[in-house]
Amino acid sequence: MADIEIRHAEERDLPALLDIYNHYVVGTPVTFDVEPRTLVQRREWFSGFASSGRYQCFVALKDGRPVGWASSHRYRERAAYDCSVETSVYLDPAHQRQGLGRRLYSTLFEALKPEDVHRAYGGITQPNAASNGLHRAMGFEPVGTLREIGRKFGQFWDVAIYLRPMP
Repeated sequence: MADIEIRHAEERDLPALLDIYNHYVVGTPVTFDVEPRTLVQRREWFSGFASSGRYQCFVALKDGRPVGWASSHRYRERAAYDCSVETSVYLDPAHQRQGLGRRLYSTLFEALKPEDVHRAYGGITQPNAASNGLHRAMGFEPVGTLREIGRKFGQFWDVAIYLRPMP
């Protein structure tokens, strides 16, 4: 995957990132959004990121087109949670299982090293062997499962909680 560039996400990437995300909204239980997101909503989401600090977003580009991203964002609103972040990684389905998720997460975690981040958290809708494997490979450990926490496509889904210590 030498032909993949990774950099901080920019607003011009949002239409492609929206397409990737909406693929998961309409066709999978991976995200608990049940209606496709709009570009306006993605702009609001994007406004929470910066080029430094706890909340960052990195995009992977192939031939100049975004094919995935990894991000860190606020875990919860209460101040004592500020040293923890929630992380996400989403890939264009054509670019899965090629090591891109690891590259994106590695870039994100390297950028977070100088920041005041103590723990990274991920919630993974089950079953999802690929995402479970990625998170374990990136130093996350499973710490519990929220049973039947969300309903999508007429059924209830479990979410495995993964936690990663941050340097």
